[in-house]
Amino acid sequence: MNQDDKKQAAAEKALSLIPKGTYIGVGTGSTVNFLIDALARTQFDIKGAVATSLETERRLTAAGIEVVSPAVTGRLPVYIDGADEINHSLQMIKGGGGALLREKVVASISDTFICIADDSKYVSKLGKFPLPVEVLPFARSVVAKALFRMGGEANLRVGFKTDGGHEILDVTGLDLSRPLTMEDELNKIVGVMDNGIFARNAANVLVLGTKYGAELISAK
Repeated sequence: MNQDDKKQAAAEKALSLIPKGTYIGVGTGSTVNFLIDALARTQFDIKGAVATSLETERRLTAAGIEVVSPAVTGRLPVYIDGADEINHSLQMIKGGGGALLREKVVASISDTFICIADDSKYVSKLGKFPLPVEVLPFARSVVAKALFRMGGEANLRVGFKTDGGHEILDVTGLDLSRPLTMEDELNKIVGVMDNGIFARNAANVLVLGTKYGAELISAK
């Protein structure tokens, strides 16, 4: 099984966890694209979806799935998204696709967060993947200096703007041994819109694609 096969296995397994006839939250990224394809192929019974990015909105619309706003849905029963890294407590680093702020909004209004990922993303400790930090462009240098004082090296994601018009700093060198604490500390920096640590909004279930197929994992 190659990486795409594992992603597809995880995405298709996640269908069994989605309640029918409801609105759902749909994330952003290559693994989620397999989910959207599976929803369309099976004509899965959902009312519609809240999308975490304009790219996901386009894919959902092309698949014939109605895209709605959180104002329409209120709370969502499930939100399904991928991760750049996920640890054994189901805390994640997300934002490689640049949609982390909208992803956190959708996660915050969802009863169950289902992460779908291939086994290369399942790690014992977060931090190998650079941490995305979404910043107000005006405050980029201010935030970069604050990150440096915390031990981080910030690199601008050149030529990229988020759907909200913000910039992304990809940060290495931070101590992520206490993800929840670091998530909150980073968000105290003036000019930071949010960061890619999902510890306060950790996943409830991980659907992990492996060479043996997809397996369900709960937090340890």
